[in-house]
Amino acid sequence: MSEIDPKEAVASWKSAYHRDNVNAAWLLVGRHSQSQPDADALHVVRATGEDKIYSFAMLDDLSARLASALTQLGVGPGDRVAALLPKGPELTLTALAAWRIGASYVPLFTAFGDEAIAYRLRDSHTAVLVTDHANRHKISREANDLLKAIVLVPLAEPATQDLSFDDLLDSAPLHQWAPLTGDSPMVLLYTSGTTGQPKGVVVPIWALAAFEAYMRLGLDLRSTDRFWNLADPGWAYGLYYGLIGPLLLGQSTLAYQGPFDPQTAVSLLRRYHITNFAAAPTAFRAMRATGLNPQNTELRVLSSAGEPLNPEVSQWSREIFGLPIYDHYGQTELGMVINNHHFPPLQRPVQPGSMGVVMPGFRAVIVDDAGNELEPGQEGHLAIDTKASPLFWFAGYYNAPDRTRERFTPDGRYYLTGDDASHDPEGHFYFSGRSDDIILSAGYRIGPFEVENVLMTHPAVAECAVIGIPDELRGEAVKAYIVLRATYLPGVELSTELKEWVRQKLAKTAYPRELEFVESLPKTPSGKVQRYRLRNS
Repeated sequence: MSEIDPKEAVASWKSAYHRDNVNAAWLLVGRHSQSQPDADALHVVRATGEDKIYSFAMLDDLSARLASALTQLGVGPGDRVAALLPKGPELTLTALAAWRIGASYVPLFTAFGDEAIAYRLRDSHTAVLVTDHANRHKISREANDLLKAIVLVPLAEPATQDLSFDDLLDSAPLHQWAPLTGDSPMVLLYTSGTTGQPKGVVVPIWALAAFEAYMRLGLDLRSTDRFWNLADPGWAYGLYYGLIGPLLLGQSTLAYQGPFDPQTAVSLLRRYHITNFAAAPTAFRAMRATGLNPQNTELRVLSSAGEPLNPEVSQWSREIFGLPIYDHYGQTELGMVINNHHFPPLQRPVQPGSMGVVMPGFRAVIVDDAGNELEPGQEGHLAIDTKASPLFWFAGYYNAPDRTRERFTPDGRYYLTGDDASHDPEGHFYFSGRSDDIILSAGYRIGPFEVENVLMTHPAVAECAVIGIPDELRGEAVKAYIVLRATYLPGVELSTELKEWVRQKLAKTAYPRELEFVESLPKTPSGKVQRYRLRNS
């Protein structure tokens, strides 16, 4: 792969997936089952330490049986099948079976409460839900009435109408693949709600071209790698690049079913000889906060996505793992588009605080409020030039034309990410914050991420979040919420020290005039800080 021309590869991937007579399950499992039936596809590790490996042939056969059962329940092309399950074989088979018959897959994160689940099931018009006994109680009566069937894994103490997942797997396999087009919907995934009510993102089959580009160019996933993406497939990064991406390339992926623990994560890296590892900054910060010293791993590649990576954390990684963490930027609506690429021909020296350069297949720009492109060094709104981005696949939010229009300039030329950023003359992009998070103080534009980066360099700080608060003189003032590391105690002296730390290292205009110590920060279930909740508190 190191000899490929990225521009030619982008055209090839798009041609392969954006056409007639395609099927996502065939592309992810079916073709590999024919070419390498016994190759490892899914490596499931339980919290108890037990593990099981599923080959491509096994996934092919089991998903064919489940697909047959779904058709008998009246599910077909255009319908939706949801899974409220931990990562593992049942979730994987549910998605594959839905794709096999032309249905869309609706991911549901297991940390959701009943209202979040009911909203997604209702809004998506889901036909069948697959869940387990641990999550069955979250299905409200309203949500239950909306569904054609609920399938339980396993069938322990089922409600009267619930079906058994194991019984469905006893069905005769369906040796067919629904013929679809590249524009056919594959996934209906809801955003994490960092800025309000979640929005439904329709992912077409041809988005696989963009996913393959990131797996190969962003992560540099090789046939010799042992890959682990820690993200949960209930969210975009875990679904696109922890489940779909590896299967698309015909490679095995690790699925750990236990709760996240820094020490356990390091142990698994060693035990399974992981060479290519991806996780959210939250996981890396947790490792750093616990003082781990994970020596003797076989890691070749470390990647971070989901929210901006603090440079201090990447520097810690250099000292501990002997590798930097490469920061990558993307969205549910885009997949990954700006990366510090691992693919050797695209590698550049990592610039501190930069989320990288644009991935082949996309053109990212900075625009002002009127949609005019800005020069390097000018801060504005991060946007994607849709006319110059052959891998841009987002067509709009599900049943939400008004919210879709908000994301595009009036002429449709630019997709507005909702993030503010800048770029340098060499094309490195620098995240400032969500457009709603930018702080306007005494005429200065202050990006919360910049202040947070400086605070994170102080040895007392485990996590932090910065917002703007009303100020009669300045319009807004900077306020910081601080989660301390275990060996530090809150107090006036430490508060003063942290304020001065930012004042000296960043700017006297950007230091936090208010600072509050907290035990934790409000986050989405995927680990992203919800600054709007801090502003509204």
